[in-house]
Amino acid sequence: MYAGGMQLREIMTAGVVTAEEGTEVREIARMMRDRGIGSVIVCDPEGAPAAMITDRDVAVRVAADDLSLDVTAGEHASRPLISGQPDMDLEEAAALMVQHRIRRLPVLEDDRLAGIVTLDDIAVRTGNLEVAQRMTAEVIEGALPEFYFHERG
Repeated sequence: MYAGGMQLREIMTAGVVTAEEGTEVREIARMMRDRGIGSVIVCDPEGAPAAMITDRDVAVRVAADDLSLDVTAGEHASRPLISGQPDMDLEEAAALMVQHRIRRLPVLEDDRLAGIVTLDDIAVRTGNLEVAQRMTAEVIEGALPEFYFHERG
């Protein structure tokens, strides 16, 4: 059990940074640096949330492949956009994050971006560091390649 009874609306951050699909990754990286964030929601031409680009996407999908930073966010964002709803129970949201191995969960209400919940939000706003540590371990364990565990014994 993660934090019974709490809903996402109680812990989500409402001010979410967004960008259009055609925004250059260079600009996305600047936005992340200047605002001290690790992700930007990428919106389709109608303004609907369509994907998420993270600092890891920039490092692994762009920089590690020696791609130019003028490629677009839409080309390198993570899809599909896994999301929750404001009235979703935190335990259900936590299970969704672990299942999909994600550290950030956009919160949509009527297909519009209402906020975002991160693993840090869960730790800080619930006051339950143990829950956040357990979730982080589960997310990381599922994201690491199999050889990582064999080499470390």
